[in-house]
Amino acid sequence: MSAGQANVIGNRTQEADAYDVVIVDAGFAGMYMLHRLRGLGLSARVFEQGSGVGGTWYWNRYPGARCDVESMQYSYSFSEELQQEWEWSERYAPQPEILRYANHVADRFDLRSDMQFNTRVERAVFDERARDWSVTVSGGKIVRAHFVVLATGCLSNARTPDFKGLSDFAGEVYHTGHWPHRPVDFTGKRVAVIGTGSSSIQSIPIIADQASHLTVFQRTPNFSVPARNAPLSPEERDLFRSNYTEIRRKAREEMRNGIYQELPEKGALEESAAERNARYGARWDKGGLTFTATYNNIALDKAANDTAADFVRAKIAEIVRDPEVAKLLQPNDHPIGSKRICVDTDYYATYNRANVKLVDVRANPIEQILPHGLNAGGKTYDFDVLVLATGFDAMTGSVAKIDISGRSGQALNEKWEAGPRTYLGLMSEGFPNLFVITGPGSPSVLSNMIVSIEQHVDWIADCLDYMRANGLDCMEATRSAEDNWVAHVNEVAQGTLFPQANSWYMGANVPGKPRIFMPYIGGVGVYRQICNDVAAKGYEGFTMSAAAPVRRVAASS
Repeated sequence: MSAGQANVIGNRTQEADAYDVVIVDAGFAGMYMLHRLRGLGLSARVFEQGSGVGGTWYWNRYPGARCDVESMQYSYSFSEELQQEWEWSERYAPQPEILRYANHVADRFDLRSDMQFNTRVERAVFDERARDWSVTVSGGKIVRAHFVVLATGCLSNARTPDFKGLSDFAGEVYHTGHWPHRPVDFTGKRVAVIGTGSSSIQSIPIIADQASHLTVFQRTPNFSVPARNAPLSPEERDLFRSNYTEIRRKAREEMRNGIYQELPEKGALEESAAERNARYGARWDKGGLTFTATYNNIALDKAANDTAADFVRAKIAEIVRDPEVAKLLQPNDHPIGSKRICVDTDYYATYNRANVKLVDVRANPIEQILPHGLNAGGKTYDFDVLVLATGFDAMTGSVAKIDISGRSGQALNEKWEAGPRTYLGLMSEGFPNLFVITGPGSPSVLSNMIVSIEQHVDWIADCLDYMRANGLDCMEATRSAEDNWVAHVNEVAQGTLFPQANSWYMGANVPGKPRIFMPYIGGVGVYRQICNDVAAKGYEGFTMSAAAPVRRVAASS
């Protein structure tokens, strides 16, 4: 094979340890990316650091872990047969069921044959001369690929705070984002949970039911609404399936968050207090993330937002019997929805249990972990088990773990030192042929992730097909397109209440991380149309090129 042929997309099947595409991680994004590339006849290899598929749902096995998007929507739509045959058992699928679904998909489409497990991608270096990537995986093996697709997920890099004395703790230590692959029994044990984010809110009721005593250390209270989870009847599943075509279309094209739901027509201040409370009450009773969609301006107008926040705060006061505890659990430092709203089962009621204590670490900071407990606010708390529900280095953390070098040896971590910079959340200038699925600058965590994953994967696959058809082998975002997109993402965010919260959307949970609103909040449907328009205009904002043909000099006579 000549040098010229080696640079043609689709020829890497002929080279050892060389692929058209290397995919990093085998979660829902990596699996679907592999499936689409196979359909194009391109060679691909998935490297997954875990021992199985599932991504977030492989690692997150904490008690009560379940999706906050309804199961009938938190699923692939690319295969009609798949969505008709899979039987979801509950309104909100628990982690074991989601993981079974992921394994079913991997088996049904025979994906594992192109996957390598227990293998971490450690380094990726762009070779400007060869116009491809050199990828180093654990063990030091190097493979080459025309393209690299980072399917690393937005919430996959668990963050462990640097607590003084943590290594001295003599009991069991668990992190909700990296839970052991075995049952953990808290029966008869004194347990401490640090953090009150989503994973904590889901796990605390279950831990409290097992433990002899539970102490919750809370820095910042979060808004949570009831899930109202329940088994799905065959009739409910069949009704959903019979309307899947329209449900999926509306989720993709019309919904801001990629979740099919009733769209509000009014703002919160257009109705009386009695009418508002009735509407909020109906949404509260229904349960789920649609609570913040009761009115169309809750994310935009502080006065409107206050009406929803006040309703939830009143519900907390109604549920929690101790007024002082209820007050501590009522968020007052951020608009409702500006941090990801949580969905729970009996979270607030758990604080009515005699074996549960809430500690405010904002007023009583954690000073040191001890061999059998911790000191906070000058007081010692004893326990046998420590659960760290301290979240993730979201959006960028999983990418930052890989040593990525682009043109002229530029490190991606250096380029993103002041905050991530992408065009459409898909590519970053200076890093040709490197795609990010649901990267910063895309709807990602503000949406139904499966909807956003499928949209990105389809866009990337169509792009690679276009390049192959046109004899192109190198693609890169332009600086001007990237600058304009970053400015647009920031402008849209500033028009909402979201930047008012110190959220992980802003990187606020990681010391030293730049405070930049990372996802695109313009809406899934709007974003999809922007991406489609870019492609229709010949991938406007990207440069594409073909390798120069090899010049052969005739031998002198």
